[in-house]
Amino acid sequence: MSTATYTVKGMTCGHCVSFVKEEVGEVAGVTSVDVDLKSGRLTVVSDGPVNETEISGAVKEAGYELVGVS
Repeated sequence: MSTATYTVKGMTCGHCVSFVKEEVGEVAGVTSVDVDLKSGRLTVVSDGPVNETEISGAVKEAGYELVGVS
């Protein structure tokens, strides 16, 4: 198991959180996604390391921007 934490910019409501969770959850290998609206924190749990570019692409597909890795 691998856990990575990122920061997402642009989310303003619960629907934003749902869109990000849905898109990131579709990335191959991802087993769990948690999004905190207030902090913008995105936590991704996966079977193994996931390429940050894939996570960034999923966040962008949802309409938001990945701005950092924690």
